[in-house]
Amino acid sequence: MIIAYTDGASSGNPGPGGYGVVLISPKHNLRKEISEGFRLTTNNRMELLAVIKALEALKVGKQEITIHSDSSYVVNAVTKGWLWGWIKKDFKGKKNKDLWIRYANVAQYHTVHLKWVKGHAGIPENERCDQLATEAAKQSNLKIDEGYEQS
Repeated sequence: MIIAYTDGASSGNPGPGGYGVVLISPKHNLRKEISEGFRLTTNNRMELLAVIKALEALKVGKQEITIHSDSSYVVNAVTKGWLWGWIKKDFKGKKNKDLWIRYANVAQYHTVHLKWVKGHAGIPENERCDQLATEAAKQSNLKIDEGYEQS
């Protein structure tokens, strides 16, 4: 079982943004942190990208992973089944199609459990993700969020 904490941040919506991920493998006593910043994006995109990056970091298929996110947008879209309806309707009227398709493609290789956690509630790993995301958004060499800027 892998445990992940994820968070995204954007100063302005849209504005510079970043994501942060903390991956933990209790079985192997391993911890990995991932973050990245973008020059123009939204908070929802960064929240979703954090979850995607956590899944993409898994090098072996068929892993069981519990992802803790403070994004009700991401957690509800998956756990309440909204995503599958959006896919059937080709995301008509919905944003972030590129990232949702990417999520669906990578999630199919694992057993994914998404759990909502309250943000800024003193959960150390969630607080660390927020710090990683915020710091990433402040870097001078921010990447282009092509899915956002080209939409």
